[in-house]
Amino acid sequence: MRQAVVLNQLLHRSIDDDIAERTKEHQAKVAALRSEHAALEASGTPPSTAPLIMLAHGDSWFDYPLSGNDISLHSTDIIAQLSQMGDPKPLILNVSHFGDATTTELALPKQQRMITALSDAANWGTSGKPDAILFSGGGDDMAGDQFCIYLDQNVPGSNGLDSSRFEGVLGSILASYRDLLQFRDRHASGVPIFGHAYDFPIPNGVHPDCTGPWLQPSLFFAGWTELSDGTRILHESLQTFANVLSRIATTENDFSLVDTQGTLAPSDWANELHPTPSGFQMIATRFLDRLRLAFPGRI
Repeated sequence: MRQAVVLNQLLHRSIDDDIAERTKEHQAKVAALRSEHAALEASGTPPSTAPLIMLAHGDSWFDYPLSGNDISLHSTDIIAQLSQMGDPKPLILNVSHFGDATTTELALPKQQRMITALSDAANWGTSGKPDAILFSGGGDDMAGDQFCIYLDQNVPGSNGLDSSRFEGVLGSILASYRDLLQFRDRHASGVPIFGHAYDFPIPNGVHPDCTGPWLQPSLFFAGWTELSDGTRILHESLQTFANVLSRIATTENDFSLVDTQGTLAPSDWANELHPTPSGFQMIATRFLDRLRLAFPGRI
């Protein structure tokens, strides 16, 4: 019980205070980088290759303040892992918040938060804007108590996922991503966006003490009590989601979909929605590889 209370307090920390602290730490790193390069130039020594300086905005895959299902002093998410990778290591200002659907991530307060970050020159290099924007969104639109909305009852002839109803939430996600692209064009023109489509979760009911489960209750409510059925339904829904993002990547400029599906084995999942720390590291490596293609020598 005590651990559950502590975890709940941890997960409901003040996000504004947390982001303010992240921003302070990020700006200190950017200032140190600028000073280092200025000193090298003053001495006539060519400065080393500048690392990527990026903005990250997303859900719990970018902001996971646990280690698996346990209390942790440090986040173990994709951004936490990616920040320790590469040569040189990137500088990432992370304004993400666990539990956000894309409609929340692109709602007015979060857009204003991104504008504040983008407009502060202390956050960026000489270009005055990030080299890239990393985005994670869509999972919380589908998972959770609302997941039952998109499921057929388990009766003869049903497939599990009601495609017509599921198209509704996909349409909302698509609208959010298109708004993100328009936001980028207005406030960070030319900056590429890198997104992802998660991986295939196992709806086994496993969850931290403080939150969840997010998938099994809805599946059981609709009569899908066999793990194999639930896994199949989730696989289909996430593949469909990835297809939507693939179409955006094909038709829109400066949006890239990092291929993350099929990365994790069952042992790499800590619970129904989140990888273990090493699983997050595997996903972060996919981002690293994609960023290296886009920015040779910068990470």
